[in-house]
Amino acid sequence: MSKSPLPILPGSPVRVVNPGDMYYGFQGQVQRITDGRAAVLFEGGNWDKLVTFWLKDLATADATTK
Repeated sequence: MSKSPLPILPGSPVRVVNPGDMYYGFQGQVQRITDGRAAVLFEGGNWDKLVTFWLKDLATADATTK
């Protein structure tokens, strides 16, 4: 797993980098961080989903790409 070039903060766009996770490759926005975990909001089409991940399973992403 790659290290994030920037720190992960609330509002940061992130991508799931754990290949064993069902959300692998998905990109979302961090809503909050607590106890080494981040709540990430995924928005797509007609659904929104808030999922919690360990920070080590996330990397900052380019918000201009899908």
